[in-house]
Amino acid sequence: MLQPHLEPVSLGLRQWVIETQQPIQHVYFPEHGIVSVLADTSQGRIEVGLIGPEGMAGVPVVLGIDHSPHGYMVQAEGEALRIPAQDLRTALRHSPSLNSAFLRYAHALMVQTAETAYANAGFTIEARLARWILMTDDRLAREDLPLTHDFLSIMLGVRRPGVTIAVQNLESNRLIRAKRGGITVLDRTGLVELAESAYGVSEAEYASVMAEA
Repeated sequence: MLQPHLEPVSLGLRQWVIETQQPIQHVYFPEHGIVSVLADTSQGRIEVGLIGPEGMAGVPVVLGIDHSPHGYMVQAEGEALRIPAQDLRTALRHSPSLNSAFLRYAHALMVQTAETAYANAGFTIEARLARWILMTDDRLAREDLPLTHDFLSIMLGVRRPGVTIAVQNLESNRLIRAKRGGITVLDRTGLVELAESAYGVSEAEYASVMAEA
C-alpha cells in the first residue's frame, strides 16, 4: 500500500527533513543514517529523539498532526525512503493493521523521549554520553561513528568543554577511541554498565511492542 508512493532520497549531514512548526510535507524512513529530533530551548538546541532504520521521521502525521514544535535533522548521512504525508494518511485510513503498527512505533518513540528526559535529569554527562553512543551504535552498521564534539554538545545539551572531558574519561577507561570527527566503540559492555538504567528501557519497549505489530 505504501510502496507505490515511496521515493528514495539521500540524507545529507545536518539536513533538515522536517522544520519546526512548518507543514510536514513528507515522512522519512531511514535505511542508512540517523535523524535527530531536536527541541529549541533557552540554552540552545537539545536532542529529544533518535531515529534510525528502525523507525520513521514524521510521527506527528501518524497522530493526525501536520506540524511539530520539534525539528528533524540528519545526524549521520545516509539514504531514506520518503512518502508524501497525505499519501501516508490515506494508507493509514484504509489499513487498520498498518495504522496499528505505526501507532506502536509512535508509542516506542514517546518512551524513548521520556527516557531521554530521565537521563538528562538524573545522570552524569559520562553516563548520558555512553547512552547516546550506544543508541547511535545500535543504528549504524559501521565501525566509526561520525560524532564530533560540537555535535555531541548539541545532542546532549551541554557545553563543548564538558563533552570533551566526558569523551576523554571514556577513552581513558578504554571504552571508546576518539579521533577527529569520529568515535569507535571498544567496550560495549562497559558502556552499558556506565549508562546504567539510562539505557535499555526504551530499547526493550521497542522490541516488545514492535514484535506484536
